[in-house]
Amino acid sequence: MKQLHTALLLSALLAGSASASSHTGVPAAMGDTKKDSAMAAPADMADGEIRKVDMDNKKITIKHGEIKNLDMPGMTMVFQAKDPALLGKVKAGDKVRFKAEKDGTAFVVTDILPAK
Repeated sequence: MKQLHTALLLSALLAGSASASSHTGVPAAMGDTKKDSAMAAPADMADGEIRKVDMDNKKITIKHGEIKNLDMPGMTMVFQAKDPALLGKVKAGDKVRFKAEKDGTAFVVTDILPAK
């Protein structure tokens, strides 16, 4: 009876380690999770059109679609720029994909790319 218990336990442990492996059968490395997150990042981006760039105040006005990570419907609003260098990448009328986050009471653009 003890041998049966040991065999079942060993089978369960082996099954668990197989499910923790990547699709190649090699155990997933810690860095793979980061890489997967980076690859998923563009999916977190929202579509928008630049309405105004205010370099002096480090703000940008974007008419945007839904921003899923903020649970926000489409609208036109002013965002702060996390990095003022982001504002130099765009001008009014540009179609973009962007990432925004809530920082305290402000909404902040953290990344912006030309739309494809």
